Amino acid sequence: MIVTRQHASLPAPPRMIDGSAHYEALAAPSAPAQVEVLHVHFAAGSRTRWHTHPAGQLLIVTAGGGWVQSRGRAPQRLSAGDVVRIDAGEEHWHGAAATSSMSHLAIQRHDDRGGATALETVADDDYPKE
Repeated sequence: MIVTRQHASLPAPPRMIDGSAHYEALAAPSAPAQVEVLHVHFAAGSRTRWHTHPAGQLLIVTAGGGWVQSRGRAPQRLSAGDVVRIDAGEEHWHGAAATSSMSHLAIQRHDDRGGATALETVADDDYPKE
């Protein structure tokens, strides 16, 4: 058993995020499960790029408000306590609302390709301005 109480805050990688975000790695992917748990904090207006996860992803919103959208569907509002299940290979983005920060736990399994594949930036027309 390993108990940790402090986790270093790191800037989110620019290849995945448009705007300002940072995260704490709560669990690193290691054999045999290869599960990663990140606590991600988005500044207002910040969001991921479109991306996919080879084994899907689970998001648990811990604070603030934001959005999630799957390719071809309307954006869905997020608030603290919401849980989102994203299927393997599903193209999506998620992040803070234009006027509110947002934090969430992101849980995903890694495979030989890693945990996520970054795609293009979310077009301004696709991002809700509320």
